[in-house]
This record gives sequence, structure tokens and C-alpha cells, in this order.
Amino acid sequence: MSGLVMQANRFALDPTPAQERDLARHAGAARFAFNWALAQVKANLGQRAAERSGKRKGRKVGFPRFKSRRRARPSIRFTTGVIRVEPGHKHVTLPRVGTIKTHESTRKLARRLEIGTARIVSATVRCEARRWYCAFTVEIQRAARRPSHPQATVGVDLGITHLAVLSDGRVMANPRHLNKAMRGLRSASRTLSRRRGPDRPATQRPSKRWDRARQKVNRLHTRVGNLRKDGLHKLTSRLATTYGTIGLEDLNVAGMLRNWRLARHICDAGFGEIRRQLDYKTRWNGGRLVIADRWFASSKTCSDCGAAKPELSLSVRTFTCEYCGLVIDRDLNASVNLKQYVAQSGWETRNGRGADQKTGPGPAGGCETSIPHQVAVQDGNLRLVTGESLGTT
Repeated sequence: MSGLVMQANRFALDPTPAQERDLARHAGAARFAFNWALAQVKANLGQRAAERSGKRKGRKVGFPRFKSRRRARPSIRFTTGVIRVEPGHKHVTLPRVGTIKTHESTRKLARRLEIGTARIVSATVRCEARRWYCAFTVEIQRAARRPSHPQATVGVDLGITHLAVLSDGRVMANPRHLNKAMRGLRSASRTLSRRRGPDRPATQRPSKRWDRARQKVNRLHTRVGNLRKDGLHKLTSRLATTYGTIGLEDLNVAGMLRNWRLARHICDAGFGEIRRQLDYKTRWNGGRLVIADRWFASSKTCSDCGAAKPELSLSVRTFTCEYCGLVIDRDLNASVNLKQYVAQSGWETRNGRGADQKTGPGPAGGCETSIPHQVAVQDGNLRLVTGESLGTT
């Protein structure tokens, strides 16, 4: 996709102590203004509550919460004034604060600004785990791109055992960053609970040891989040730059989180973030993302004959069809069904104008025969192609 798009460029900052105080004051003023405006809106709408009627579809949506001084992350957004990246690629300039040194190079954004293919719209400064970050909202002129295999279609099944299983047999392992950090988090959290923390009714200030223990817990959580973001960006970028069409299931993540046994693992996997990233990355790279219907039974349907099972427990990891005798991995079967869903829906052969170029139904009533059907069970063991590199065979 070519044309103007809005893109964020985030850089870590190394402000001086005086600049840190200025940023904290700006964030406090923004929090005060937000709370004041929210109170005014709630007061005005409360006077007209008796005049409102009717109901909307979907879950109930209320007012945002007031930002607490203790809990809310300091953040401030600049939209006017001097907002620029300095020529040396190591400093940025913000209104009222001045020039701040960056922890990392701004060369990539600076080059786009120099040649005129980017324009800074706003800058948001935020503090996370005692480190300040500056995110520039940039309007970028992107050149048209094409995936390395524009005609290739792949189905992607997301899960916990494996983060992603592709219809061509490739398996992407689930790194489980949160599980690996749980031992350190438990120890740090126990230490924090033994320290003297803040007590608002008694106006008790937290001790220095409590503050240091909280910083350690925050650093561990921040590291887990950064590792997860890095892995998901690498996975989605490889998929978007390799395949022309990607089939993905519409997961009810909110409903899945009600399972308390799997809620932590589902949050650690980041299913919603994978879909969000694939949505814009496929458009940036000239591909397409096809979301299957939420009620499409990708795991319960046989990818060979199309017969569907009424029930399939999560503990059953191998799909066995009673009609055609197909024995295949559960996640691989689901990814093949997602690929066939794309073919049956017409997205695989639809041109730029939306026309369908299919000449006729394929074998088995329109279901294409795919390579994973050749991945069989030999001596009771499933033979899968594993690896990190993506491509077509």
C-alpha cells in the first residue's frame, strides 16, 4: 500500500535531572487538566441523565477513570510549538522543555524528515519504569511494496502450546516470557510486601527500601513486556513480508480470559496484538488479512473431507477423523482449514477491483488440496516442519 499513513517512532530519552522535573511537572499539569475536564463532563451529563433514553448494542461503556497521582503513568502530549529531531541524531527538541538527549539514534526518522517523506504531527512523552520515552506521531509517505510471495496463501492458527502453526507445516514456538520470569517476580513481590509501603489514611510515606523493591518489580515486568513486543513484531513482520494473503481466526479473547486456568498464558501470548499488527503490516506490504468468521469451527472440522465434530476437548492434541481416517495435529488441521476458508471465500483469487477470477470449483467441492495433507503420522508420531525462517516450498 502506498500513500500517507500515520506511524509512531519511539525513542528512549536520557534527560538531565532538571529536565526530568520539568517533564514530571508537565505530566502533572496534563493529569490535572484531564481530571478537571472529566469532572465537568460528568457533571453536565448528570444534569441531563433524566432526558436520555434508548440502549446501544455491545457491552456497557462508562466514563474513563480519574487519573491518580500514584497509579497513573506520567504522560504529556505536545501538538504545538517546536517539535523536531536535531541533525546530530542524538537529541530531540520539545516545547517548553528544550533539547533532550536520546538514548538511541534517531537516524531513521531524521532521514525521512530530511528528504521530505515524513512530517511530525505530535510528540508524546511517557515515563515507564523510571525511564522516559518520546513517541513521535509521524505522517509518512510510504512506497508501494509487495510480499516476497504475493500469490501464496497461508493459514495461521494461534495457540498456547505453539504460538502459531502455519498451514505449510511450520511451527512457531511460544517463548512464554512471563512464565520464565515468574520465579524472579515472586521473589521480588515477596520482598516488596515485607517493606513499609504508603498508607494513605495515616499519611504514611513509603520507605526508601519499599521504593527500591517496587522499582525492581517494575523493571521485571517491563522486561517481559519488551521481550513480548520484540517477538511479536518479528513474527508478524515475517508473515506480512512473505505471504500475499494471510488467514486468521477471530478469537473471542475476552471470553477465553474467563478460563482462570489459561488466562495468564493467553495474556502472555498476545493474540490480540498479533491480529492488530498483522492488520496494518499486511496493508503496508501490499498483502491481505482475511479474518475467518468467529463461529467457523477450524479446530473441529476435518481439513480433508470437511466433516465436523460436535465436541473436541482442549486436551485432545491430535485430530482423528472418523469418516476419512485423517490423523493430523490439531493446530495444523485448524491452520489448513483457515487456508481453505480463504480460498472458499474468494479472497485468494480476488483482484484489485474486488472481482472473482476463479474458473470453477476445485476438488472436494471447492476445497483445495494442500501440502499439509502430505504431513502424515508415521509410527504414531506427527512429522512437522519446524524452523524460524518463513517461505514457501
